[in-house]
Amino acid sequence: MTPFTQLDQIDLASIKRVGLVAGWGRFPIVLAKALKASGREVVCMGVYDHADPSLKDICDVCIFNGLGKFGWATKFFRKHGVEYATFAGKIHKFHFFDPGFIWRQAPDLYTIRFFANQFLLRRSDCKDDSLLLTAVRAFENRGVKLLPATYFAPELLMRRQLLTKRSPSSSQWQDVFFGWKLAREMGRLDVGQSVDVKNRAVLAVEAIEGTDEAIRRAGALCKSGKFVVVKVAKPNQDMRFDVPTVGPGTVKTMAEAGAAVLAVEAKKTIFIDPEETIRFADDHHIAIVALVEEDVDNPETERFFSLSTLERVGVAAASMARPETN
Repeated sequence: MTPFTQLDQIDLASIKRVGLVAGWGRFPIVLAKALKASGREVVCMGVYDHADPSLKDICDVCIFNGLGKFGWATKFFRKHGVEYATFAGKIHKFHFFDPGFIWRQAPDLYTIRFFANQFLLRRSDCKDDSLLLTAVRAFENRGVKLLPATYFAPELLMRRQLLTKRSPSSSQWQDVFFGWKLAREMGRLDVGQSVDVKNRAVLAVEAIEGTDEAIRRAGALCKSGKFVVVKVAKPNQDMRFDVPTVGPGTVKTMAEAGAAVLAVEAKKTIFIDPEETIRFADDHHIAIVALVEEDVDNPETERFFSLSTLERVGVAAASMARPETN
């Protein structure tokens, strides 16, 4: 898959109206509020049984419809003058395997045309990227370009830092590094975004069930608790969709399951309700750290993330000031 790389050709300031395709969770609400705060109109199509009804109170226009209505959705956006749209929120993919799911969505002819190879002819796989790229083509075929949500709200992306009072122990850092490489490979295969690890043994690998259910499964298997959750982006993450997202629900599930560390990828993970999330994590002795690829298996990583905020700033500044050597 080739990641989306055309942002430098788009004038962000000129986009005054944004289409929002909203799935499950808090992310669509947070994004809609950010778009409104930036002075933009928000035209929302919420997915039935997924999107929060409160979006109607935030967006300028908000209609709910099923997953099988891409023809209707593209016309809806064009009717309201939407040229640029974005995806936000999760689609519960496991419902795809409910008996009669496809036909209960009453797909329109436009949807059938684009998704026939996946759901009828079985010529294409149903990996997340395959389905979502098909959705992107369906919108763009009728003049609605899909942009990353973080293009409009870059402040939602996590920076490289330790976010909690507690940092991982030395053994937990080893689990972070071990889990990072496994999660990255699972992402490359488009299986899932997270793995759960203890003592460099894999407890659970996220697949169609999602991060929270994988954490619960790991907790059921690891009665002693204190395991590590690692969640990373795909190697060539298309930031228009399926971007790793964490928030209060993540750490609450971890606390219930007995997990002790959440390690995520900085600059490619969306952080929902950070203050609430960090406060809950601190209250339950959970460490949250956002790192980058270069931190993995780096002997300086544990020391860097154990420093105080001011000390970390000093180390980073010294590193940037250090002259390059050939």
